[in-house]
Amino acid sequence: MLKILHTADWHLGRRFPSFPEEAQQKLSRARMDVIATILDVARRNAVDAVLCAGDLFDDPTPAQDFWEGLAVTFRNQGGTHPPVFLVPGNHDPLTSESVWAKSHPFRSQLPKWVHVVDDDEFFYDLAPGAILYARPCRSKAGENDLAMSLPAREPGDARIRIGCVHGSTFDMDGYQTNFPICRDAGVHRGLDYLAIGDTHSFRDVTASSPVPTIYPGAPEPTTFDEPDAGYVALVALFRHGTRPRVSREPVAFWRWIDQRCRDLNELRTFMTTPDLERHVVRLHLDMTVSVAEESEVERILRDLEGTDATHGRAGVLLVDKANLKLQAGSGGIFPDDLPPVLRDTIARLDRLIEDSIDEAERSRATRALAHLYKLLQSQEGPPGRAL
Repeated sequence: MLKILHTADWHLGRRFPSFPEEAQQKLSRARMDVIATILDVARRNAVDAVLCAGDLFDDPTPAQDFWEGLAVTFRNQGGTHPPVFLVPGNHDPLTSESVWAKSHPFRSQLPKWVHVVDDDEFFYDLAPGAILYARPCRSKAGENDLAMSLPAREPGDARIRIGCVHGSTFDMDGYQTNFPICRDAGVHRGLDYLAIGDTHSFRDVTASSPVPTIYPGAPEPTTFDEPDAGYVALVALFRHGTRPRVSREPVAFWRWIDQRCRDLNELRTFMTTPDLERHVVRLHLDMTVSVAEESEVERILRDLEGTDATHGRAGVLLVDKANLKLQAGSGGIFPDDLPPVLRDTIARLDRLIEDSIDEAERSRATRALAHLYKLLQSQEGPPGRAL
């Protein structure tokens, strides 16, 4: 039996400009950290090879911190390690100036067991009776089917044959110009397994075919709309003509979730989510709350986000307050023992809200009540005695 680990789409050096700076650093560093996790999974499962099917860097000329960091991660694995094969993708194509060029200092820092696919005729004997064929992307877009460019099986060849390329399969929008991969490329080329990369979700593109064509997905998600990201593929190949056994192994640190809360109870329940510190959360507050409830919402958000003195419950948090509305009026939340001047002010604001037909004026009056409520809440002791 031959065992391989198949991964792709690391996107080292990717930026996350929609997040605060500290969150950007967390997410960018996680992309580097997961590589050590992947190599550990390979070692624990005693695989014979690690196939990395493109877009390993987010662009062909990444900052030194990223290519040097990857080289260090490889060197830290020690001297004995199954061979690792790095295939340039459409985000990081092989060009004379790219990180994959033989003259780039990245190449000289790699251990001998790390192989860069920098030849259109690349092949490697993985074991007696098993061979790998791979081909790099040489540009950011292309109409050539790199899988169909791999050598076809010759009559009498009983070896296990594995292909590894980067591109878009027939079922993806825009595949025609993104190195298209035809539906039965693995069958046409006489492969036993076709390792591909590009889309960020784990899926078997040809589940009914005798030749699995697998996207392992990004090992760390990059956006909120990548279901089944965060995995690598573990593949066991037995012999030519027998469909390999493919399983997915989780490797991601972060889980990205879109959370929509329509009332305060839903928000309270969300706070009990296990392992929130390992979640990237986009929180949509689609609710109308009273003045008192607004203060609780703000306390929950502080707890989730953290402060200069405390860590937040959520690992990374984006909050959408576009549909967070404040219920008009005081709602009887103020204590009865307030000084007369404050009781009179509250009553006047309530009457203004009730009588006015100007929505902006009603909103300003409600906001004034909310501000007053927060001031009273911030005082020490009962509000009536604090003022």
